[in-house]
Amino acid sequence: MNPEQLPHLETFARAAELSSFTAAAQGLGLTQAAVSQRIRALELAVATPLFRRRAGRVELTEAGQRLHPYAQRILAMHAEARQEVTGKKAPVVGELELAASSVPGEHLLPALLATFHQKYPHIQVRATVVDSQAVLSQVEHGKLQLGMVGGKSDSPHLVFRRFGCDRLVIVVPPEHSWHRRKRVTLDQLCKQPLVLREAGSGSRWCLERALASAGKSAKDLNVVLELGSNEAIKESVRRGVGLAVLSDEVVKKDRKPRRLHALDVIGLSLERDIFLVWDRRRALSIPAHLFLDFVAPCPHAERQA
Repeated sequence: MNPEQLPHLETFARAAELSSFTAAAQGLGLTQAAVSQRIRALELAVATPLFRRRAGRVELTEAGQRLHPYAQRILAMHAEARQEVTGKKAPVVGELELAASSVPGEHLLPALLATFHQKYPHIQVRATVVDSQAVLSQVEHGKLQLGMVGGKSDSPHLVFRRFGCDRLVIVVPPEHSWHRRKRVTLDQLCKQPLVLREAGSGSRWCLERALASAGKSAKDLNVVLELGSNEAIKESVRRGVGLAVLSDEVVKKDRKPRRLHALDVIGLSLERDIFLVWDRRRALSIPAHLFLDFVAPCPHAERQA
């Protein structure tokens, strides 16, 4: 007896990865009704629901989550069989949407994407740079598959995998009295006017966590200005508005020409990890898996919130 083949696995996989029948229909050149009919046919074949509908989007049921990796493997086997018979290797194609917070987005992501594009030239990547809270929110609400952030949330739905590290430094203009110093105390820093990133940024989260470990809070700082741009903050420092706490990556190019000077704070741990993040409830596409393996190939590096 030959078991009945599972129908419409490509449609199932696309809908699972996009969390949307409408988006799957657009990508496959079908109507939304046709996608719904195909999913219904597959659900009848396995005699169990594969999706649940929530707030205009679809999520995989437990059965759907179990089926998805098999669907990807079956589709990959189809591609391998075609290649073996025809002798023509099919390129890896697809789309990948991701977002990154400021530091990884502006200083790490460009080089990563350039190399990734060389390896997988037929995968179209769309990346945006926003603050960390916006990245986490978009990932958790299924608006994109992957994010890159400098801080973790306590959401039970998000998975974090470390792939790099960063260090915050105190940034002063060259004419400041600290311009030759390597470090200052926290009490000295608290007396200085400061220009900080906005609440919700990874840099701000790291600073506030470090202050809490030292028995202080942001209220102990003399914050004169909050800005949502690292470049705007550097310009404010150069114009004498105040000092700043920024990623060392952000000020690297400003140190040799002595436009800015960076120093540490004694007893304040301002190192942080940079993470890739995704939602455990949603199926990752082949391009997303390839990007994860490309950026952070070590499975033991995975950390969950």
